[in-house]
Amino acid sequence: MSTDTTRAAALLKEHRDSIDRLDAILVYTLAERFKQTQAVGKLKAEHDLPPSDPHREARQIERLEWLSKEADLDPEFAKKFLTFIISEVIRHHEQLQK
Repeated sequence: MSTDTTRAAALLKEHRDSIDRLDAILVYTLAERFKQTQAVGKLKAEHDLPPSDPHREARQIERLEWLSKEADLDPEFAKKFLTFIISEVIRHHEQLQK
């Protein structure tokens, strides 16, 4: 292997190691987020509150779009990502109310 190829392979490994660490952070962060939303869902179920809060959801999407611009992340991707998460949270809240 040439020196350039060896150096490229080492850089590739560093990038992939970083990606692996970030993936772990994402998974643990999502798990913690869902623990919090489960607590919210239980509270809503106990007090007969609706599983969905469209006004808050819209504010959260707006907030995430702003944050994504600040972070130089595609706002449309961020919106799709949060919309998916919100739909999962609502699904969990609906299950808790059954």
